[in-house]
Amino acid sequence: MNRLAHATSPYLLQHAHNPVDWYEWGPEALARAQAENKPIFLSIGYAACHWCHVMAHESFEDPAIAEILNRHFINIKVDREERPDLDAIYMDAVIALTRQGGWPMSVFLTPTGEPFYAGTYFPPHDRYGIPSFRRVLMAVIDAWEQRRERVLQSAAQLTAALAQSARLRPDPGSLSPALLDAAFDALYQAYDDEEGGFGMAPKFPPAMTLEFLLRQHVRTGRPGPLAIATHTLRKMAAGGIYDQLGGGFHRYSTDAHWLVPHFEKMLYDNALLARAYLYAWQITGEPLFRRIVEETLDYVVREMTHPAGGFYSSQDADSEGEEGKFFLWTPDEVRAVLGEPDATLLCRYFGITPAGNFEGKNILHVAQDLETMAQEVGMSPAQLQEVIDRGRRRLFAARERRVRPGRDEKVLAAWNGLMLRAFAEAGAALDRPDYLAVAVRNAEFLRREMTDPRGRLYRSWKDGRAAVNAYLEDYTLVAEGLIALYQVTFDLKYLREADRLLGVVHTHFWDHEHGAAFQTADDHETLIVRRKDFFDNAEPSGNSAYAFAALRLARLLDRPDYADRAVVIFRFMRQPMTVQPSGFGYLLSALDFYLRPSREIAIIGVPDAPDTLALRRAVYRRWLPDTVVAGAAPNHADAQAFIPLLRHRPQIENRATAYVCRNYACNLPVTDAAALEAQLAT
Repeated sequence: MNRLAHATSPYLLQHAHNPVDWYEWGPEALARAQAENKPIFLSIGYAACHWCHVMAHESFEDPAIAEILNRHFINIKVDREERPDLDAIYMDAVIALTRQGGWPMSVFLTPTGEPFYAGTYFPPHDRYGIPSFRRVLMAVIDAWEQRRERVLQSAAQLTAALAQSARLRPDPGSLSPALLDAAFDALYQAYDDEEGGFGMAPKFPPAMTLEFLLRQHVRTGRPGPLAIATHTLRKMAAGGIYDQLGGGFHRYSTDAHWLVPHFEKMLYDNALLARAYLYAWQITGEPLFRRIVEETLDYVVREMTHPAGGFYSSQDADSEGEEGKFFLWTPDEVRAVLGEPDATLLCRYFGITPAGNFEGKNILHVAQDLETMAQEVGMSPAQLQEVIDRGRRRLFAARERRVRPGRDEKVLAAWNGLMLRAFAEAGAALDRPDYLAVAVRNAEFLRREMTDPRGRLYRSWKDGRAAVNAYLEDYTLVAEGLIALYQVTFDLKYLREADRLLGVVHTHFWDHEHGAAFQTADDHETLIVRRKDFFDNAEPSGNSAYAFAALRLARLLDRPDYADRAVVIFRFMRQPMTVQPSGFGYLLSALDFYLRPSREIAIIGVPDAPDTLALRRAVYRRWLPDTVVAGAAPNHADAQAFIPLLRHRPQIENRATAYVCRNYACNLPVTDAAALEAQLAT
């Protein structure tokens, strides 16, 4: 057993029995590297990463490989989910050196942490044009021992290039809807009009881009953005990337058809996709979209929620050592569970064949349109739907008896903020008090377990231990979740906490000289560069989330300074987000929110009284992407003092009352839900 035995990260614990003399990233490892003048081998991955497991088995469990690593290197293992700062810096290095990135990440550093050689997965033997890990190690050892000055010079040059994000400056050009239109035009050029999504294989679920497209439709009234978004959402829901039995989405599709996924499930994907499907349902009323929202969130409640209220990070792709085994089926297995004729119908609907579509077995996907199939088999659509629903329930119950994939049970603040917002908004829109209860429990967990005595957030929590200083995305995404929860519960403490968290960002993360926020705080450990992150990759960047949260608070709290900071962030990425819009979906949505005429709704009423609930339902039944909502009980002095929208807003005839304002001009107050809906529809 090595030093990782004391780690909190499940990913690090998976390597605790390797013969490699692993260190966690920290002063001990770095000091030893400098004292012995040895290069560092830095390995970065995460618990649900399939190829991380493969490389661990092939190389890190090999005593001969371990002997080379232990003799010539200081070996550091990092969980990218706990340390996104290290992951981002060294992923930039990998991409700069190899023009591609991914995990496992394998980076060789000088004793002071500067990268000089890098790659991702290395096999145990040369194959497919990739050198073996042993050959890579020997080449690095030779370079360090024979050409050290050249290595150090190269590392210094690369490190200087990695600091580029901190040297960016805001663009003084105008911010206008033309930027949004240009971004849409660029997305349209990359759109796959047959399979949905953008580009070719592999395809990642573009949740943030889809939200931008839905906003573009609402803003312009044009049908094209809505058609692209809904087509993509339907294709993903029918594909193997979606768990057709248990709900929830896998990480990405290895093909262009959304059929064959990498089977890990990530919390952030499911949070962002639940919101995209929710907004599509609010716009269209299409039952499929609501079903996907509920099945996804039900999966999170069932399988990804700690009893104390935190949400787990991910589920593995592998079970019993095989990728996807838990999710695969053969026709014989289906017949054994369902019998005939249901088995034949389910196999036809889900594309289950003797040949299979993945290593001789079958990934379930919707292979045929329900109405077409019903006509072909001589049933009504309702009758066939009943058979499919019954079969899904029975297959799911049978699958529950299988060996489950591993689960990474650490709780990450940023990802919990994303899921908190999803549950809060879905709870209100779908009239699901149980979802609201999940959101409240999560918010209380974050406030109780992941906030230190100074009021600063932790990044990670597991088994009662909170660890690692939080990053920009932790503060901003938790703040976003709390703002959403306030807007659907009217509990003032959540809005106060969101405001306080953005205050921490302004104090400890904001660049007061040039603008925008660094990923790490001013009292974080010193790394080789201090980055600013703007790119919305698998999850929103910290600056994108800051812009969104700041704009909402600017309107709720009448804080123009918050809006000013959001504008600075937009200016940093003014041109890039129109040229590469798929990398700035969240920032584009925030810009859309900024450019829209503002609309504010204030509701005065006893929070859980029937008349107040009726007004709230009228608000959340539709998607209002331009709107902030404030509410409080009558004569709630603290709320009125904190939220200017609530001042001088009496009830009418002692009934719950709604005030709708647009561009700082207000309609007459209403007490009837139908009248409120009429105002919101104009």
